[in-house]
Amino acid sequence: MPGPPESRTVIVVATADFEVYHEVVTELRDRGATFMTVEPGDPLPEETGVLVVGPDDHPDPHESVTVVRADPGSPQAAVEAALAALRGGEGRTVVGVDPGTRPGIAVLSGETVVAAHQVPLTDAPGVVRDAVAGAPDPVVRVGDGARIQGARIVEALDDVRVELVDETGTTPHLGAGVRGVGDVLAAVNIARREGDPVDERAVDPTAGELQAIKTRSRERSETNREIDESLARRVAAGELTVDEALAEHAGGGGEGGEPTDGPDEDGFSGRGQGDGSGDSRDGDGTTDGPDDAGASR
Repeated sequence: MPGPPESRTVIVVATADFEVYHEVVTELRDRGATFMTVEPGDPLPEETGVLVVGPDDHPDPHESVTVVRADPGSPQAAVEAALAALRGGEGRTVVGVDPGTRPGIAVLSGETVVAAHQVPLTDAPGVVRDAVAGAPDPVVRVGDGARIQGARIVEALDDVRVELVDETGTTPHLGAGVRGVGDVLAAVNIARREGDPVDERAVDPTAGELQAIKTRSRERSETNREIDESLARRVAAGELTVDEALAEHAGGGGEGGEPTDGPDEDGFSGRGQGDGSGDSRDGDGTTDGPDDAGASR
């Protein structure tokens, strides 16, 4: 028997229709939704919030749960109805991420912005996970502008649906006196755009991105040394920090080489942040350099 309303967070599928069962279960899995299956007529788990049945099933009318009927060939509509019922009409949880060295993060419930963050890149995956924890059918939408930083975020979110979004034109004009919110506002606009689902984002660094890593290594070197391209590629791939690459370039750990007692300026301890350009905007929305394509948004 279902428990109190606050504990009903699971969709349960109970149908004798094999086609409906297969289609609905597949759609729920694709959406990353939490669900269970039971035989028709069996007692429902306490966590049951929505019951999905086939067109010819006859659920117990005394069960105090929302019932959604699924027709063969239309699993998307049934699953969306079930998820909407589970959300209680508040709307889907969508997290928009404007990637960069300090990504802007916006959390939306339906059309309402319920939270906003701007954190170091190392902290971004954790902030996103906290935002979607417990939400039915959440989606994370990551802008495609800062490729290498964005790839690190996508790869760190393997337990939630992630979409890659064209972020062209997502940065609004900021009037006089408005500072420090450009990346967050861009994240709001990114959240409101549908993107392409991705599981990973393989990035082959461009010549400009590799040069940016090498330039940063020279700036961090006490002896004005610059790492070579092979080491720059390993930094771009997240295998080394800039400081570790400098130490390896010197030929022996960190001793007698470069300082390795702190993260470099990309906020990710140097790992995987190879483009150097990051997001082309400062926190106030102004541009300080070209993005990966060579032009600011």
